[in-house]
Amino acid sequence: MAGCDTLRVAVRPDGVAQVTMARPEVFNAFDEAMIAELDAAFAALEDNAQVRIVVLAGEGRHFSAGAHLQWMRRAAAASREANLEDARRFAAMLARIEACSRPTIARVQGAALGGGVGLVCACDTAVAAADASFAVSEARFGILPSVIAPYLVNAVGKRQAQRLALSAERIGAAEACTVGLVHRVVPAGELDRALEAVIDQLRMGGPVAQREIKQLFGRLEVGTITPEVRELTAQTIARVRGGDEAREGFAAFLDKRDAAWTSGTSKTSKTSEP
Repeated sequence: MAGCDTLRVAVRPDGVAQVTMARPEVFNAFDEAMIAELDAAFAALEDNAQVRIVVLAGEGRHFSAGAHLQWMRRAAAASREANLEDARRFAAMLARIEACSRPTIARVQGAALGGGVGLVCACDTAVAAADASFAVSEARFGILPSVIAPYLVNAVGKRQAQRLALSAERIGAAEACTVGLVHRVVPAGELDRALEAVIDQLRMGGPVAQREIKQLFGRLEVGTITPEVRELTAQTIARVRGGDEAREGFAAFLDKRDAAWTSGTSKTSKTSEP
């Protein structure tokens, strides 16, 4: 994507897009400029019909150190109105990532701190190097992880999220996986191979089906399954089951062939059973 100073954005021929935060000299800490560019990048990828999967990565030793301290210092000296607009832009960027209609993967190495944890939580899936570390560190600076809180709660549950926010302790990748912050932990040298394995698994699913999954799950909450929820799920499957992609998926299975959308997927990731 042209005009990016803080990011590198590339779309592979197989439809995998990678958004790489490219400020390694400050451990990919973000400020107003990177927030605006992340928002614009995900908006552009949403409009790109070629894109099937989006990877969010960080250049250099660390995924993201979160908010840049100079940005936070400027915010502390600004008016309440300016702070509110600033926070709204950050909240809109996280919402843009979370609402991406394609599957999203966070590729995490080194540290993910503060808002960097929020970026991880806004993605659907996270793959981390075994030596990665995570901290919801805002309380150490006398502030709180307010904008990232809904994403953190969705990722790990309310009690774990509150514990991480109150203590601001740094946890390793193994514990992050245990609490649900990340989904796969591998040795650092195998991170890209593990990322490709996740990509291959995602490419096995129909792209329309995956968009429908994200839309439906975005409307569901943990709790009582009400008549309205039952009706939503019935209406959704009835609509999707009659679509072209579903017909192709069932036909491919019965014909013992690959579905049309799996082109470019590694043979090792394919199965012949549901």
